[in-house]
Amino acid sequence: MSPRFGLGLRPPFYAAAAAGEAPVDWFELLTENFMVPGGNPLRVLDEVRVRYPVALHGVSMDLGGTDPLDRAYLEELRQLVRRADPLWVSDHLCWSRRGGRYLHDLLPLPHTEEVVEHVAARVRAAQDLLGRQILVENISSYARFASSMPEGEFVAAVTERADCLILLDVSNVVVNAHNHGLDPRAYLEALPAGRVRQLHLAGHSANGPLLIDTHDRPVPEAAWRLYGEAVRRFPEAAVMIERDEAIPPLAELVAELARARTIAREAA
Repeated sequence: MSPRFGLGLRPPFYAAAAAGEAPVDWFELLTENFMVPGGNPLRVLDEVRVRYPVALHGVSMDLGGTDPLDRAYLEELRQLVRRADPLWVSDHLCWSRRGGRYLHDLLPLPHTEEVVEHVAARVRAAQDLLGRQILVENISSYARFASSMPEGEFVAAVTERADCLILLDVSNVVVNAHNHGLDPRAYLEALPAGRVRQLHLAGHSANGPLLIDTHDRPVPEAAWRLYGEAVRRFPEAAVMIERDEAIPPLAELVAELARARTIAREAA
């Protein structure tokens, strides 16, 4: 079984991770932060991966876009994969590039049969270039295109046709359930259990009537409740706490991770 309970590797934790002093099973690295020709990021990568298994999580594949896949990016990623020997590689089920320019956002897709075929073909091409399966993550969204299928069914259809795996962001399901009136449990039920390899948990904030996936506060109770449902349905999936802003001391995130362990143990 893969390591179960991890954290995102952020600069405040580099020293503890490099020394093997972080009480976690694994670390998730933000791919683009380590796609550099040298320097401190690669030194940190080399030191940490001696102590812990790592996974690579990116934001730039543009799996739902209409620009051609960025082969230069994928080649750089392939080289990083060779160096990091990650547990897995993941990116987002979204579009993020137009006319050769990265838009620095993860933008939603229409949930239609045509888009399923389009995205699945791009995922297959990316996997062929990387020489391995990838995980695709469901995103949070604040507006919706006209769609012909529920979001959970869309994620399931893409992954089945692309023969890829799923990074289920539990907190994004909570956000989208609030923002768009989705049934979060039906979302989980739509996903093929054998394809869910990893779970994300994170905090969100409110902006008027919307919840925003800000990763700047503790995991809220609604996400913990849905996580309990998720670990019953996907008992082998690895779990990771995301925190990208207002990063607290390592001990505070380790305490959140301990709660994730407890819920998983009780669900089992």
